[in-house]
Amino acid sequence: MKKKVEKKNGPAIDSTELILAMEELEKEKGINKDYLLESIETALVTAYKRNFDSIENVKVTMDKETGEVHVYAEKTVVEKPEDIEDTRLQILLEDARKIDSKLQIGDIASIEIVPKNFGRIAAGTAKQVIIQKIREASRNFLFDEFNERKGEIVSGIVQKADGGVVVLDLGKLEGVMPVKEQIPTEHYKVNDKIRAYVLDVERGVKGAPQVIVSRAHADFVRKLFELEIPEIYEGVIEIKSVSRDAGNRSKVAVYSPNENIDPVGSCVGQKGIRIQNIINELNGEKIDVIEWSEDPAIFISAALLPAQVMAVDIKEEEKFAQVIVQDDQLSLAIGKSGQNARLAARLTNWKIDIKSESQFREMLAAKAEEEEEIEDGE
Repeated sequence: MKKKVEKKNGPAIDSTELILAMEELEKEKGINKDYLLESIETALVTAYKRNFDSIENVKVTMDKETGEVHVYAEKTVVEKPEDIEDTRLQILLEDARKIDSKLQIGDIASIEIVPKNFGRIAAGTAKQVIIQKIREASRNFLFDEFNERKGEIVSGIVQKADGGVVVLDLGKLEGVMPVKEQIPTEHYKVNDKIRAYVLDVERGVKGAPQVIVSRAHADFVRKLFELEIPEIYEGVIEIKSVSRDAGNRSKVAVYSPNENIDPVGSCVGQKGIRIQNIINELNGEKIDVIEWSEDPAIFISAALLPAQVMAVDIKEEEKFAQVIVQDDQLSLAIGKSGQNARLAARLTNWKIDIKSESQFREMLAAKAEEEEEIEDGE
């Protein structure tokens, strides 16, 4: 391993005030002093090479106690004059040993140099680095703060709403609500105060944190239930699942292990006041609150409300349910554009096929006829 030996031989640049400032930053903003020193030293090397048009291998150090800055030219020790290809990068062994008698061939000799006016350059560079690191630390702090708030509801004021991405002022940061995270039936206006669900926190341009928010996500409904219904927040009632067609309808499956508690009634509230607060927040979106059951047939029947179910045939391995409803309930069970059946399937995580009583009887008759033909053929 190559040995590095430093030889100091010149006046230092005093930066005591800089060290005091860094110590203050470490206390107030938690920016590690050693990290700042390393960043400044790296920046000073770049500043030196840029200002002195140098191809030398240089190293810049800053004393962590006094703030003194030292610049070193680093040269590889070679044995003979003919081994030197560039005097800016190499030094003869005999010259190197005048600096330090312990140096060997292949070691790196560090010779201190005192560049003219480098004190002014160093002070300016250090200031720039500190400002940059303060910004980085602030961005990291905000990123961590909002990253911990993922899955929560935040309030913001609409800053931009032009039919595309909606931008919210969240106080310390901006929240961005992409089109797909907006409720299709809502129209946002500048200065509107709205609530949204923190979906994610990303690193944006130049490392600035960007908060992605949503009003269309199913978990926005889940969190609204937690805020409006104390029994859910306290854990007395559980939300088992949520399915949502944002702006139109949501289905929420709730359960309580306490037999004395009516989970659906508690969520709806007296005269529907609790659920109405959530509906108002969602600008009239319909919400079906359903009691969860570990019996899939009962749960699927409830999930298809407001339709009334006659029978459910379960195929456990395939997670498939054949549902039979009366003829006049078929369109209600399926819903407009299949919405009710689709939401019920998402809520229960079962594949659901809905047939009217007449269709089911026709299907049975056709099957019986087919079996009869097979028997006759044999």
